[in-house]
Amino acid sequence: MGSLSAAAATRPVRVLLGTQGWSYPDWVGVFYPPGTRQEEYLPFYSRVFDTVELDTTFYHAPRPTLVRGWVRATPPEFRFAAKFPKAITHEAGLRGVGDEARRFVEAMAGLGERLGPLLVQLPPGFHADRRAILEEFLDGLPPGFRYAVEVRHRSWHGEETRRLAAERRVALAWIDWLDLPRDPAVTADFLYLRWMGDRRAVERYDRLQIARDREHDAWERDVKAALPRVREVYGYFNNHWAGHSPASAADMKRRLGLPVVEPRSCWDQGELF
Repeated sequence: MGSLSAAAATRPVRVLLGTQGWSYPDWVGVFYPPGTRQEEYLPFYSRVFDTVELDTTFYHAPRPTLVRGWVRATPPEFRFAAKFPKAITHEAGLRGVGDEARRFVEAMAGLGERLGPLLVQLPPGFHADRRAILEEFLDGLPPGFRYAVEVRHRSWHGEETRRLAAERRVALAWIDWLDLPRDPAVTADFLYLRWMGDRRAVERYDRLQIARDREHDAWERDVKAALPRVREVYGYFNNHWAGHSPASAADMKRRLGLPVVEPRSCWDQGELF
């Protein structure tokens, strides 16, 4: 799953699309087979999608036993993306957290080849006048890993921020969040895409509830235009984007010409766990 040839490109681009998290009881009977237990979620999920963005790491770094469990539950080609803990990004504002950041990266390195990009999600109040703080934080991160940065204030949109990221080969995340305009910058050899939505608009996650065709048209156009400039694409849908993130991810996969696995086609196998 997950590779295609971009127009004007001479090499295949690996495109991995999935969801932000997988532990949603509302998905049982719609995505997961009826009666699926929580410990069975991830093994089933990895039959349908080839990547996921971990939500739990935003609250604390994972224990080694948990990381090993994620590895056992997924096939070798599966990839995990993860957000840096909020204690680093939101509470400390990236100040004086070099040791904590390195420990987090080391913990995630336990995923081995299954580790995808690590996301530095900046809070909305983190404005571009703190550019030097972000630069120092990024420069202190362990080398050899893929990093993405998500900005949530429009003061960051501009050539100076693109240059900051490009110099460090860090991807600026493309996001669709509230009224913040998307900045489709390419600053690394991979893209990191996030479809967020409004938490107030959706209460249950068992079906599509918001029409997103127009937004998906625009995303499809921008992603396809960027494909010749990158080697990989990682993209993750939130349930709040349209109501049921697996269906949103499947729609974007179809638009990009990727194979789509229908969850119900795996239900017979899933019920044998």
